[in-house]
Amino acid sequence: MPQALELVCPAGTPAALRAAIDAGADVVYLGFRDETNARNFPGLNFDRAELHDGLAYAHARGARVYVAINTYPAVGNARPWHAAVDDAARLGADALILADIGLLDYARRHYPEVRRHLSVQASASTPEAILFYHEAFGVKRVVLPRVLTLPEIAALNAAIPVETEVFAFGGMCVMAEGRCALSAYVTGRSPNMHGVCSPASHVRYERERERMVSRLGRFTINRFEADEPAGYPTLCKGRFAAQGEVSYLFEEPVSLNAMTMLPELAAAGVRALKIEGRQRGRDYVVRVVSAFRRAVDAAARGEPVPPGLLASVAEGGRDTTGAYERGWR
Repeated sequence: MPQALELVCPAGTPAALRAAIDAGADVVYLGFRDETNARNFPGLNFDRAELHDGLAYAHARGARVYVAINTYPAVGNARPWHAAVDDAARLGADALILADIGLLDYARRHYPEVRRHLSVQASASTPEAILFYHEAFGVKRVVLPRVLTLPEIAALNAAIPVETEVFAFGGMCVMAEGRCALSAYVTGRSPNMHGVCSPASHVRYERERERMVSRLGRFTINRFEADEPAGYPTLCKGRFAAQGEVSYLFEEPVSLNAMTMLPELAAAGVRALKIEGRQRGRDYVVRVVSAFRRAVDAAARGEPVPPGLLASVAEGGRDTTGAYERGWR
């Protein structure tokens, strides 16, 4: 029987951590309640005591916890990031998810026994880049950007000595993660430095006659007809007029869903599947993790992957296989 894909699931709160593990997660990933992680939203994330308790809950049930410290330290003030690495290692995290080369070096020198994963925020997508992180910092796994096709992933895995983790469900980021400046341009808050993309504090929905208009800061992102689901306003998923045509220039506001592709991803050498959604609620976590648990187990047995019926929790009520099948534009 082939090795089952590892199911890496989001935990934005202690309740979500417990729900994910009870629903069948092999791993939960989480971050501290500060700017050191890329989902630094109010009301989310973990303090040190909550991480201690979450680790105990996970380990007692055979699951693991990865701690994301995946933003980039502010110039001249790396202390919060060093403290996050120190505390995650001290409390017994099973892996650290890092992007910044300074933090990778700090973790390698101070905690060589703690497994290091390369965050998608590093945007490493070539054999040369991944080999650099492996040789310089002992990285054991790389989380791949959501812009690679299935053949590109297979070719990459054939050329590198580290594990790969790919996104399987959730928000479809269409940019090279770690390099996007759109949110910072519009709101002054950066996903790379502050851990927030298109923060809710800058989002507005307004009625214009029969239409729903979504805005981010002072920019109009989309206008939805009465029968259209209104997606969250991020610039890269906006509908704009260009050369006389109104269209989604980059990507529609839909969710990535690679559930039907699990056998192909395994055959391409992928080791782990990442479910996005640390900012989502407990119900989302239970439904998505349960569906993927059934699908991963079926694929490992060589059986057809059962339908997940996850449209109701997908952004805009729709999903896509993204770049995996169609190729990037």
